[in-house]
Amino acid sequence: MFVLLLSYTRPLAEVDALMREHVAWLDEHYAAGRFLVSGRRMPRTGGVIVARGDDPGEMEAIAANDPFVRGGVATCEVIRFRASQRAPALEPLL
Repeated sequence: MFVLLLSYTRPLAEVDALMREHVAWLDEHYAAGRFLVSGRRMPRTGGVIVARGDDPGEMEAIAANDPFVRGGVATCEVIRFRASQRAPALEPLL
């Protein structure tokens, strides 16, 4: 399991200019079963993605391919963790 923490490094107008590409990137990884949940940080300083996977290098490569990161409007910290406790409803997803 991974948490991807996005932090905006440029003004929101520049972030918003890449939003359509970013959402398409998210959709691709939801369809592939990698991403479980995502959303904006509050206040709007970046975003959070909870992802599943086993390979830290692969997840780093996925994060580096985010249009926000490629476009220089955000950085992404990839945090690997072991999901030792979870709600029963999440069992099929993990």
